[in-house]
Amino acid sequence: MNDVHTEVRGRFGLITLNRPKALNALSLDMVRALAHTLREWEHDDAVQAVALRGMGKEGPFGAFCAGGDIRFFHQAALAGDPRLEDFFTEEYALNHQVHRFPKPYVVMMDGIVMGGGMGIAGHGARHALRIATERTRMAMPETNIGLFPDVGGGWFLARCPGRLGEYLALTGQVIGGADAVAAGLADTVVNSAELPQLWEQMAAGDTAALAPARAKARPDAGPLQAAREAIDRFFGLPDVPSIVRALEEAGAQGDAWARDTAGALRQRSPLMLHVVLEQVRRARHLTLADDLRLERDMVRHCFALRPGAASETVEGIRALAVDKDHAPRWNPSRIEDVTPEMVAPFFQSPWPAALHPLRDLPAD
Repeated sequence: MNDVHTEVRGRFGLITLNRPKALNALSLDMVRALAHTLREWEHDDAVQAVALRGMGKEGPFGAFCAGGDIRFFHQAALAGDPRLEDFFTEEYALNHQVHRFPKPYVVMMDGIVMGGGMGIAGHGARHALRIATERTRMAMPETNIGLFPDVGGGWFLARCPGRLGEYLALTGQVIGGADAVAAGLADTVVNSAELPQLWEQMAAGDTAALAPARAKARPDAGPLQAAREAIDRFFGLPDVPSIVRALEEAGAQGDAWARDTAGALRQRSPLMLHVVLEQVRRARHLTLADDLRLERDMVRHCFALRPGAASETVEGIRALAVDKDHAPRWNPSRIEDVTPEMVAPFFQSPWPAALHPLRDLPAD
């Protein structure tokens, strides 16, 4: 079976990400397969809706998608492999394709949903139903590898209530299904035990089977909601040093949440924390197409401003997934040492508008 398995049953086009040993991390071939399938089904009258799930290590469900294949990013960056450029261009085009998909698009976000998995989850799509479960583990953890929340992450995080977007983007905090609904990143929470039956009902053409799932849109409050007031207060501050300083001051006065949050930020790439805060705040005023073009500029800079092993992103991946020493050598090493001159180039396009690799994205 291929890494992306597709079939049409009843009135549904069914997609299963089938790379369970890698938690369904997306390869370039998988991105191309998904884009091709959605193009075909968009114009196929026999397909009235689409459903997407991931294969877990013990069978269907249990894992959705852990993101892009960061080991490939590391190898390709060091080797100068042009497929690295192709991956990001085609992945971001796929994200926009999902956003504009004109038919019901049901995503079963059971288990890990991170990075590139968020990009194919239908955020902002008018016809999406994003189903989380009690096993959902959702995050945009890119600052931990010297990257930024891409795949439209700036756009959909910027549209979370209050300052949740800044908080999730900077910390990479993992949240569960209830908090995903509260953040606007899922529509409902369904017990994972119900997913196989729901999938089979859809395969039988029973679109009415989705009605109970849609009705379960108000789960119990999660820990993210409990911290909402503090998140809005701290992450609404004007810059990263101010946020961290305020958190550390509160932590020193006995606020355990503030202390732990500051500690997490101190582990992230200082440079990318500054870049990401600017990214999210810019994205509040952008369409998704414009945000994806901006993120395509940014990701080029992540690998090209400091080529090869000098790249902040390559170093972050090395520490997390290659050598696994969990001791990245960030440059600069301190949040306070990042200057505006270091941040500004990430927001300057390396291409004239007419030559931008995503110049042909249609309007949202």
